[in-house]
Amino acid sequence: MTSPKTKPKTMETTLLALALLRRIPRGRKVNSRELREALAAEGFERDERSIQRLLKTLSEAFDIDRDERSIPFGYEWKSKAAGFMLPALSKQESLMLTLAEQHLRPLLPPSVMQSMNGFFEQARANLAPHQNATLEKQWLQKVRVVSETQPLLPPQIAEGVLEQTSQALYNNQWLELDYTNAKEERKQHRVMPLGLAQQGPRIYLVCRFEGYDNERSMALHRIHSAKASTLTFERPDFDLARYDADGRFGVGDGQKVRLSFQIEKRPGLHLLESPLSADQTVVDKDTHYEVTATVVQTLLLNRWINSFGGQIQNMQKTPAGA
Repeated sequence: MTSPKTKPKTMETTLLALALLRRIPRGRKVNSRELREALAAEGFERDERSIQRLLKTLSEAFDIDRDERSIPFGYEWKSKAAGFMLPALSKQESLMLTLAEQHLRPLLPPSVMQSMNGFFEQARANLAPHQNATLEKQWLQKVRVVSETQPLLPPQIAEGVLEQTSQALYNNQWLELDYTNAKEERKQHRVMPLGLAQQGPRIYLVCRFEGYDNERSMALHRIHSAKASTLTFERPDFDLARYDADGRFGVGDGQKVRLSFQIEKRPGLHLLESPLSADQTVVDKDTHYEVTATVVQTLLLNRWINSFGGQIQNMQKTPAGA
């Protein structure tokens, strides 16, 4: 019979084992030192030797690969392992993870996606067609992200490019590229990766070329090969959200203009619902709206204006603040 003194110790060890099982990834290895630090951040204070002993026991009891080629040993769930799923995902959690997998896959490092595979697989199993019909499963057929422009198939990205680019971006490593630009000039580059952005079906890398301090966007499908260097860099003060707000993905240099025009009421109605800018003003006339707004001058802006043809009149652009 377990004594009162032994029971708390047993429970504490069990909780520690559960915490370790949840933190062992799939698709990459983690060592006892990293696990000790992660557990310590959540209040599990244990020396590394104790964690190593428990990891050895767990690797013998579960489908966990124990890599003994270097010290400290590495641990990961085996590729075909069911993993450790406690508590089981609810239908609502399965729905959220399934949607997240569909929309975030191009924007997350492959190592992160691999470590989440066990959760994604469980989520898909919970919502599988052979399961009884549920409201959560039906929801996947009830929602969709639709394009405002002509739908295009995503361009083909060379094998390994996204993985190497994501790795270099995640770890602040220099990236060696073989790239063909829009002028069809093929060159070798070493770049400092700063961000990834998905625009419609295309993915772009924002980076700095070695020896330069300005940012450029490179289409991933124009990269023939990519290799993350072992050399790292100190990430500069760069804000991807600001880069986007400056219109750099819309093909522009960040210059703001004061835009004013007249637009017929029917096509102009959407501007009352979705303004061009926070300072937009609209004057309601008998047959049209007079619109004024401060926007970033980009190629996308010009395309948007041209799409209305003769429905837009008296277009004027002046430098913002002039």
